[in-house]
Amino acid sequence: MTRKKFDLSTLPKFPDLKIEKRLWKKGWRQIGGIDEAGRGALAGPVAAAVVILPNIPKLTQILAGVRDSKQMTALQRERFEPLIKEASLSWSVGFASPAEIDQIGILPATRLAARRAVESLSLIPDYLITDYLDLPDIEVPQEKFVKGDMRSLTIAAASVLAKTARDAQMRILDEQFPGYTLSRHKGYGTRLHRKAIQKLGKSRIHRQSFKLAST
Repeated sequence: MTRKKFDLSTLPKFPDLKIEKRLWKKGWRQIGGIDEAGRGALAGPVAAAVVILPNIPKLTQILAGVRDSKQMTALQRERFEPLIKEASLSWSVGFASPAEIDQIGILPATRLAARRAVESLSLIPDYLITDYLDLPDIEVPQEKFVKGDMRSLTIAAASVLAKTARDAQMRILDEQFPGYTLSRHKGYGTRLHRKAIQKLGKSRIHRQSFKLAST
């Protein structure tokens, strides 16, 4: 059965709490939003973050400007990171290594990173919402949403934490593996990165199972 195409015109201008309010009304209190970063990169880990936001007035005002991390600048993400953490009831980031990605595949590795994030929370979520990622290994009621990071403030907040945490890891790896300019492209397959791989070869933090596109 073909999945019905999502109508982009129905997306809010900024992610809101419509999904969360529906679930809060049903009695779910600790709703964990999950999103990932680095799934399509050629190097470095894949990261997944989970955020549990409180059901309080003016939450959208407190986190006004938080949206899908890909729509934010690096400076915006860095500015909102501590605000998200301070506003959250609980948050966590999990990683899966390049070796794990090569061994089990990128989708299972993304699920593994998400599971590690959930297991590291200080609170146990009673419901999970994701950016269209199903998590069969996590025994918590859950829903996945097309364009979830553009619809749900909780998922958008998770996307910011996943991105900033992974970017920080890539800056560290840039110092350990010079020549690949990892701090600039964060391991994604830019022309600059592909040329560095052609010159230096793949390092041990590169995903060996990922094919290198031609320049």
